[in-house]
Amino acid sequence: MLNQFSLKGKVALITGASYGIGMAIAEALHGAGATIVFNDINAELVQKGIAAYKEEGIKAHGYVCDVTNEEQVYEMVARIALEVGTVDILVNNAGIIKRIPAIEMTAKDFRQVIDIDLVGPFIVSKAVAPGMIENGGGKIINICSMMSELGRETVSAYAAAKGGLKMLTKNLACEWAEHNIQVNGIGPGYIATPQTAPLREPGHPFNDFIIAKTPAGRWGTTDDLQGPAVFLASAASDFVNGHILYVDGGILAYIGKQPK
Repeated sequence: MLNQFSLKGKVALITGASYGIGMAIAEALHGAGATIVFNDINAELVQKGIAAYKEEGIKAHGYVCDVTNEEQVYEMVARIALEVGTVDILVNNAGIIKRIPAIEMTAKDFRQVIDIDLVGPFIVSKAVAPGMIENGGGKIINICSMMSELGRETVSAYAAAKGGLKMLTKNLACEWAEHNIQVNGIGPGYIATPQTAPLREPGHPFNDFIIAKTPAGRWGTTDDLQGPAVFLASAASDFVNGHILYVDGGILAYIGKQPK
């Protein structure tokens, strides 16, 4: 049974994985046997990422590439095929968020979020698909969000992009299923990262809000995302397609506590 989760011999590309959630997922895929490839927007981030992976005992292959630039993406995928191997697993992790009230947000800012969080996954998926088809199959995992389902103040562009990514996931799953390509998503809940550390201080209103909204009663960790990522990247999920796996401690299932 455990052999179904093995990624031995597979090449996994995780976009924007110099740190954070992307790196945690990359570490999990490596632990299951995959060779790790990642990109980031500039050489400094790529070098920092390579050094961080090395500290964890992982030889990662890093590339400078803007996921919104179709020419750069196709060039990167071609280089990966030559230097490492054809991409078997793609994790579309690269993304940004801009917390700006909608009435104050410029169209330029809105488009930037859409380009990186939605158009980028489309471009990279399209670039790796021919190699997957030639190899007889592959796995694509899109990092969605609870904002694929819910709304919240100040994140209109992010929610629009992640809602679109949910539907892109379903549509690519339908188009490429005949080629044995499974396209699924992971929707993280509120995850404890260095960036959220100030918000997680005991007594902080946002920390109290998240704890109250999460049936599990805690923030998630990057480790919580690792098992789901390995599952969706492996043969264990060969008949799972077009699905968004929410790793949120039960937030989306919860109506909230009844007032006393």
